[in-house]
Amino acid sequence: MGAIRVHEFITLDGVIDTPTWTVDYGFDPRMGEAIAGAMAGCQGILLGRATYEMFEPAWSVRTGAEDPGAPFMNDTAKYVVSSTLESATWRNSTVVGGYDSATIQRIKDSVDGGIYVSGSGTLVRALLADGLVDELHLCVYPLTRGPGPRLFAQDTPPGTWSLATCEAYDNGVVYLRYEAAG
Repeated sequence: MGAIRVHEFITLDGVIDTPTWTVDYGFDPRMGEAIAGAMAGCQGILLGRATYEMFEPAWSVRTGAEDPGAPFMNDTAKYVVSSTLESATWRNSTVVGGYDSATIQRIKDSVDGGIYVSGSGTLVRALLADGLVDELHLCVYPLTRGPGPRLFAQDTPPGTWSLATCEAYDNGVVYLRYEAAG
């Protein structure tokens, strides 16, 4: 059974919108190692429509020589959760329809290894509300954004997480890996 591993770039106040605000901090190579660790052993990628539409044109043309994450992003089976997208053009992609927790559970049950999720805020909030997220991989940036979409919706049921990894980088970013505890 697959474990859903959510990776997000997040601000101190919990905003996870399109992370253009990360540019000012650079990208510490150890961040790449942490993200690669989140991807390690994953046999599936779960994406919401908006993230799919941002990722497809960016990743589908990249090669491993250009970006070490390209083979994973391009070759791994992708499951796109959308009630409006009719077909997927990025190789190894399947549109699974609108969000349905039973469908996500079937995907989890059918995938050996992890299922990687990056971005996809609306999808992630639904997964969190339904208790389907097994790990959170958060790159916390040292800034606040004020208004914006948050990782946890106000109506997300209370939950408990166990800290598994904590690393601080020279650019001020802190990487936190939490596992669902219960």
